[in-house]
Amino acid sequence: MSLKTLAPYDFPSRDALANYRGKQLLFINWERHRMFSRPFVLALPPETPFSVVTDKYMTDCFSYHPDWAQIDWRTVVWQNSNTVFSPDPAKSLAENGIGHKDLIRFTTPGLDGIAGSGY
Repeated sequence: MSLKTLAPYDFPSRDALANYRGKQLLFINWERHRMFSRPFVLALPPETPFSVVTDKYMTDCFSYHPDWAQIDWRTVVWQNSNTVFSPDPAKSLAENGIGHKDLIRFTTPGLDGIAGSGY
């Protein structure tokens, strides 16, 4: 469904990067694991190493799922929105091309939720 505006959009966005005091929003979704109904949203400095995102923040968010301990990180497929990419764990979010409000999606081949259910 398309929308038609009655007036121009002429006010500042409330979720603009400038409003996060040096941090950026990062959405992270574990594909085929609907136990988590939506992507998690983190506010992190762009200098955050990608390894910290996976080892700390993603573990904090996802580790209570029974599939988490079984992930073979060498086979994970990463996407920034719909674009497949290979993040360098030693590089920062910015150095990996991850910006404000990007959606990082990851798929774990062979792990498709509890008993393969997608949950």
